[in-house]
Amino acid sequence: MDPQNLPQRVRDVRNRIERAAASGERSVDCVTLLAVSKAQPVELMRAAAALGVRDFGESYLQEALEKMAALREVELTWHFVGRLQANKTRPIAESFAWVHGVDRLKIAERLAAQRPYYAPPLNLCLQVNVAGETAKAGVAPADLPALAAAVAALPRVRLRGLMCIPPEEADAARQRAWFARLRQLLQSLNNSGARLDTLSMGMSADFEAAILEGATIVRVGTALFGPRLANTPPHTGGGRAPPATGTIGAA
Repeated sequence: MDPQNLPQRVRDVRNRIERAAASGERSVDCVTLLAVSKAQPVELMRAAAALGVRDFGESYLQEALEKMAALREVELTWHFVGRLQANKTRPIAESFAWVHGVDRLKIAERLAAQRPYYAPPLNLCLQVNVAGETAKAGVAPADLPALAAAVAALPRVRLRGLMCIPPEEADAARQRAWFARLRQLLQSLNNSGARLDTLSMGMSADFEAAILEGATIVRVGTALFGPRLANTPPHTGGGRAPPATGTIGAA
């Protein structure tokens, strides 16, 4: 994408968020824009940060660590939004502030055990497979209460809320129905004593519907940065990311 187009894209996305929040009678301050920057160049991310974008989501671990090292002078909050593998949890626990795709107790236990003692608690969102799609990860709604209770009891992590990737729907009402399902699941957990405050839901094509149903984090990539180009180097620089600090994203 031509970097000169980025300011307008950021304005457009923020305007969409503001309009959706107003339609839902919510404060725009209740919604965090999470820029999904996987496979995007560091300099484009640096330009987005200069425009006030502070939360970035990455899916590929090595790429993310290199980007963290390249952008270490910029105060950013890093979210891991990719598929979690048990053999790669340590650098995630050490370097990220948020993890959005936890759907197994084993993964949460490893993240808790590997979170540095000097870092603030690692914020976790449980991924829920709201539509029961076999091709997607996520805990089944029926199994969610037990998993949430077990994760909430772990040290050095903080269970913040729920995340979903619903089926693609062209109809806004059908989009909202899936997001409403996740909101209802969170409300049910809170009614049973949980203290969750985060709904990570909605992407470029449907985040307005998600905001209307209570999203507190919207994960936006294409609408900000344009399509990812397969032949474009996704990152520059190298080295290991700095250890986790006290920076925690808004939600």
